[in-house]
Amino acid sequence: MENRIKILREKMTEKEIDGVYLTSRTNHRYFTKLDNEDGALLITKTGAYAFEDFRYTEIAEKLLKDCYTVIQPKGKRSEWLGNILKKEGVKKLGIEDYSLSVFAYENLKNDISAELVSIGALINQMREIKDSWEVEQMEKAQVITDMAFEHILGILSTNMTETDVAAELEYFMRKHGAEDKSFETISISAEKTSLPHGVPENIKLKKGFFTMDFGATVNGYHSDMTRTVCIGKADEEMKKLYNTVLDAQLRALEYLEKGGRDCVEADKTARDIIYKDYEGYFGHSLGHSVGLEVHEMPALSPKCNRILNVGNIVTVEPGIYIPSKYGTRIEDMVLITENGIKNFTKSSKKLIEL
Repeated sequence: MENRIKILREKMTEKEIDGVYLTSRTNHRYFTKLDNEDGALLITKTGAYAFEDFRYTEIAEKLLKDCYTVIQPKGKRSEWLGNILKKEGVKKLGIEDYSLSVFAYENLKNDISAELVSIGALINQMREIKDSWEVEQMEKAQVITDMAFEHILGILSTNMTETDVAAELEYFMRKHGAEDKSFETISISAEKTSLPHGVPENIKLKKGFFTMDFGATVNGYHSDMTRTVCIGKADEEMKKLYNTVLDAQLRALEYLEKGGRDCVEADKTARDIIYKDYEGYFGHSLGHSVGLEVHEMPALSPKCNRILNVGNIVTVEPGIYIPSKYGTRIEDMVLITENGIKNFTKSSKKLIEL
């Protein structure tokens, strides 16, 4: 926490602002490691204050005592904020323009005298580069996710429903150390696999492709993995589609492993392979960054003119989706390193026929 506060203060000096006020749940957790959806932080050049309600005051005082002055406001929080800003001589206050509502912004503007300055991009840039502790949490989350996939392969049958599978994956991950699932689990079979974000239903699994997109959360940090298997035997057309997706993913991973960092080029590497025979059937980007949120920046996308940096963690997830017929997606999560990548995802990518 101390190092993150230190880096933020350095950036405050560069931007010529006197303080930063953080109210989003994600950024609160990033700067404290404490999850509180109603908490707020004020970080100035010399002070750091955590505004916590009664439910979290006791634990905040234990966890944050070395870095923050913990305050449980009696009355309106903005009055306490205003008094501290005056005491510390804060004239320019950074705010999270990416997440602050118009209502909250107007209230803040009316209640304090400091000039409000947008710093959402600055905070997001800090969070893009994962430190060793963050990497460790995400690696743990992926280990749990791989274990869940191995577990589900042992019990999958057409007697199960899509919701059965989703529930079993989520229960297994919680039982083996996840604090939560990463997002709403996708587990869809047969013609529904043409829906990239299809919703599980209380219907029996059908023969054909079966796609599972799921992940675990450890200390707030997410994993994200997709595997498509086949219930029954795959025909030649299905094998061709699956192997095209696999080839596209392996080529994109190879590009990153060899030191390729261009987000657009990474996407193009996979897209060119798919579009040889399936043009128009890969409608989303190749991947996205992951961290305290499932979807962060930069993205492996035709629209993201960015270069990946060491410490970015991104997904590589090409897919082919033929409407009303079927689809396939294969997704790994990788860390960008000095020499290439570290792939956290260990689950098999061969076409599994059950």
